[in-house]
Amino acid sequence: MRRFLFLVALLLIIPAAQAQELNATVTIDAEQTGQPNFQVFRTLEQQLTELLNTTTWTNREFKNQERIDCNFTLIIQNFESTAFEGTLQVQASRPIFGSLYDSPIYNYNDRQFRFDYTEFQPLVFNINTFDSNLVSVLTYHVYTILGIDADTFELNGGGEYYATAKQIVNTAASSNFAGWKPTDGTQSRFRWNDAIISNVYAEFHDALYTYHRHGLDKMDTNQKEAKNNIIKAIAKLKNVNDRRPNSFLLRTFFDAKADEIEKIFSGGPTVDINQFIDNLNRIAPTRRSNWSNIKL
Repeated sequence: MRRFLFLVALLLIIPAAQAQELNATVTIDAEQTGQPNFQVFRTLEQQLTELLNTTTWTNREFKNQERIDCNFTLIIQNFESTAFEGTLQVQASRPIFGSLYDSPIYNYNDRQFRFDYTEFQPLVFNINTFDSNLVSVLTYHVYTILGIDADTFELNGGGEYYATAKQIVNTAASSNFAGWKPTDGTQSRFRWNDAIISNVYAEFHDALYTYHRHGLDKMDTNQKEAKNNIIKAIAKLKNVNDRRPNSFLLRTFFDAKADEIEKIFSGGPTVDINQFIDNLNRIAPTRRSNWSNIKL
């Protein structure tokens, strides 16, 4: 009895562990350097995995099953001493209600990626300072993923996370690294973040919510209604595209969603897809091979 009371008291004293937000996998591919087994790459992979999975990124408490599955694939193209250059492919997904399916929500190929790194150097994130382009790029994508994930569960739920990503952009803009400034091209971290927080793209957030909560999450109970809601979500994206044709934001959406949309509308109950197919071809013409497979 005393032992039981002691354990209860101990549990009351020790705060419950707060699960982190991400379930991240980091892969480093250094084949292009000619030294793929160099120890520094294994150390970096381990340090980035720890940074992403052990940092508390928000004030929310995430249950283990709520952690966001994501993959960070860093392809090192060349390096000299402590200077590295490559690309970073970032992908994330979220579970769909009533199924074992994980829906892709983010697929970003970050080609503007150079960083300095010394093996075993501390990787610490500070929102108010720019200390490492490596950390800034990773954390920018973390908060973008958090924002998109929140948008798919609650209308405009990701605003605070996009705002944090914007702070990272503003702080990093003082550096000499590419991707953070308006002058760094049309496919940059700056451009993506600038779009996601702009009122011009307000319907994009509405579309994310409609597509996932009223579309995919209803597939287990009413497939026809769910498919019609996805059609409505794509119509909202068409409105965005009419204002900003061929935007980087919409391209990354369809990089994540094209295969999924093709599968959803290649089986199940019949719905009216004529205008839907036209909208898809107008918004994402480079994905015509996907859209041509939709036969319902």
